Amino acid sequence: LGGLGRTFALTCVPLICGPLLASVSVAQDPQTQPKVEIRLSSEAQLAKGAINFDDLKFDIEKDGAFDETMWTERLKKINGKKVTLRGYILPSSTYQNKGFSQFVLVRDDKECCFGPGAALYDCVFVKMLPGKTADFTTRAVTVEGKFVLDPETYKYPGGKGPRGATHMAVFRIDAVQAK
Repeated sequence: LGGLGRTFALTCVPLICGPLLASVSVAQDPQTQPKVEIRLSSEAQLAKGAINFDDLKFDIEKDGAFDETMWTERLKKINGKKVTLRGYILPSSTYQNKGFSQFVLVRDDKECCFGPGAALYDCVFVKMLPGKTADFTTRAVTVEGKFVLDPETYKYPGGKGPRGATHMAVFRIDAVQAK
């Protein structure tokens, strides 16, 4: 399939299901069979606010410097909209198990998003709205709230992080719930 996380356009009869995007990821653990994961995202789901991490992708080198011109039309379309996004709470972003008001949501619970070298679009900073909190879990959570393109808040101190990166995150969800 040519690499992890490639996105392929599929054709579907528009009267039945509308246009679809499919993301095909292949992972291989030396002790198991290859794992193939297919995620579908339709314009109808996007219109309802149901997004996935593939909807957040933009063209940037891992650990590269970020510039707002990198944002796609899709990202601009969901900016300021109510969304739901499923992912995992990054354990090091919380300092308690219950009742926290902010955390980092990542694409998966594997090393790609937990260590250095994660893509900038594989994480979203989540701020729970006043009076709302979340609890840590090792299972996937669905976050609901307003999606915000935020190029200012999560910059590295001094403007440079590891290997030339300029930002820790560029997305935020002001969340009403995370379950």
